Amino acid sequence: SPMSLRTRMIVALALVFFLGVFRHDGNAAAPLPPPGIEIGAVRGDTLKRELKAFGSEIEALRLELADKPELARYLPDVEVFHKAVRYPLEFDEFYKTNEADLAEKLIVLGRERIAQLRKGESPWIWATGLVVRGYRSRIDGSVQPFGLVVPEGYQYQDKPRRLDVWLAGRNDKRTELAFLGERLKSRGEFASPETIVLHPYGRYCNAYKFAGETDVFEAMETVMRDYDIDPLRIAIRGFSMGGAGTWHLGVHHAGIWAGVAPGAGFADTARYLELKVTPDFPPPWEQTLWHLYDSADDAGNLFNTTPIAYSGEIDPQRLAADTMAAAMATHGLTLRHLIGPKTAHKYEPATKVELSQQFDAVMAQGRVAVPSEIRFDTYSLRYDRMGWVQVDGLEHHWKRATVDARLKPGSSVEVSTTNVTALTLAFPEEQTALAETVTVVIDGDSLKIPGARRDHRWTASFAKTIGHWGPVDPDLKPTGLHKRHGLQGPIDDAFMDSFLIVVPSGKAQDPEVEAWVERELKRAREQWRTQFRGEPRVKRDNEVTDADLAANNLVLWGDPQSNSLLGRIADQLPIRWTKEGIEAGARKVSSAGHALVMICPNPLSPSRYVVLNSGFTFRGFGSNADQTPKLPDWALVDVTQPATARAPGGVDAAGFFDENWQLKK
Repeated sequence: SPMSLRTRMIVALALVFFLGVFRHDGNAAAPLPPPGIEIGAVRGDTLKRELKAFGSEIEALRLELADKPELARYLPDVEVFHKAVRYPLEFDEFYKTNEADLAEKLIVLGRERIAQLRKGESPWIWATGLVVRGYRSRIDGSVQPFGLVVPEGYQYQDKPRRLDVWLAGRNDKRTELAFLGERLKSRGEFASPETIVLHPYGRYCNAYKFAGETDVFEAMETVMRDYDIDPLRIAIRGFSMGGAGTWHLGVHHAGIWAGVAPGAGFADTARYLELKVTPDFPPPWEQTLWHLYDSADDAGNLFNTTPIAYSGEIDPQRLAADTMAAAMATHGLTLRHLIGPKTAHKYEPATKVELSQQFDAVMAQGRVAVPSEIRFDTYSLRYDRMGWVQVDGLEHHWKRATVDARLKPGSSVEVSTTNVTALTLAFPEEQTALAETVTVVIDGDSLKIPGARRDHRWTASFAKTIGHWGPVDPDLKPTGLHKRHGLQGPIDDAFMDSFLIVVPSGKAQDPEVEAWVERELKRAREQWRTQFRGEPRVKRDNEVTDADLAANNLVLWGDPQSNSLLGRIADQLPIRWTKEGIEAGARKVSSAGHALVMICPNPLSPSRYVVLNSGFTFRGFGSNADQTPKLPDWALVDVTQPATARAPGGVDAAGFFDENWQLKK
């Protein structure tokens, strides 16, 4: 049972720094982060005064740099220190007596950077050793931290450097304050002499999923903007929760990594949690949504990179690598798996040395810029690209789709697919061997396509119509609604990009719905701050501008009577919500005591989502393996029923829209 797994894990890992809370009891889990300790009224008041003065200096600097974008882009490198101190003071997140000293140190460091920016300098960008930095996230406008280990002797443009992205294990008390403290004193598990190591924060404890996944790539974008990185020698590595994140990001983005090195972690939700799965438990849509993050489902993608896994011989989390090895074997792949003898949840010293040597050899060779063969499996257009293959359309989401593509001598490409309706082949400038005409054979359909341009780049898009493939103009935007990358659901997908919460200015028709909206909206805002470490942007329905519509996924709270924006689009949504009731095909419920939770393209801005009455949908904070989407594209919620660990109330019906964002028949 899940509880027996938890018991074994607690016994095995009780003294390990990367201990997780391995349970499956949803809302019964202790609050995260846990309550903090007292640091004393005098100390707290002193820190608050210092923080207030520090904040005033930041705002003054922001005004000074308003017309100096080359310096203003480094403001997040200052603001991360302010946020790291503000959150513990405001939300009771001090966990060690020396963290008050650390808070004072961070304020001093932040003020030093302010003085340097005022002189037109940013010397920490060129520093070697341990460097703390930050960026402003497009998701919610929050400042997020990351740490770097920059090798001694590094100089920009001396030579492109290898980049290792290291994903840390779980620590429920790793606030921004604790994280920055770690990054100012520790080089981490691995730090090769010629390698820049990036330590993303991952937005706290989510196994680098949801906004945690976006965090990894936004941090990488900042590093690749400011440091000379070899794009063919980028690795993803991690241990425990970070091992789970490495399996996930390594599999779903295999085409960008030269090497993937997970240690421990998890790779299969049901098996890891030891769930006794039945057709009705967990709910069928939740079981379907496991395909989003279960790495074992897409293990064949590791064909496109080089994985080396590590496990302790007696670590229960060895299950992850064993599961992945079995899944890879079904694709004819063999996992290189190093095992620390008689070792629990940590790196065994001798095996760690062997792992470093083998992985350094992989990274020295690097990734092939244009591989001759691509193999790609996906269940969702959230993960739509592998190397020079991009999947643009599926016949059915949440069923396995495959693409096998080969670049053949003589300027021809052979492609075989399943469950795919549209795709793009895009070769970078490194591919110079394409002739004036390229023969592309897709599932037996042979097509002649104009070859490479003068810059040697080559892109061609194709779609399947009535069972046969043909070329399409990639510059022509398709008409009508269809599921595509970044616009494919489920509800949680809206919170991986810029979103705006829109609160109602009126009252809901039904008092019970009104009370439910207030509770769930309050929870959504609080839990975003708590779990994803940022304050969401919020506006009233009568304050939303056209610019807001264009730039954000809108999260509308209320009913068509209370929220004017929802009322404005109610008759354009795939599910009808009127004063009398909510109609989802043949399923109808009364508007009294019921609310609609849903995601679909925004009728007012079709390239963006609109979400009704929901934040992220996982509600329990036990095991990270259980942090998976708990609702699909839509749900009819009985608000008179209590919220559970899996839903905001009683779920009368729920399901996925079809590929054209319509109710399935």
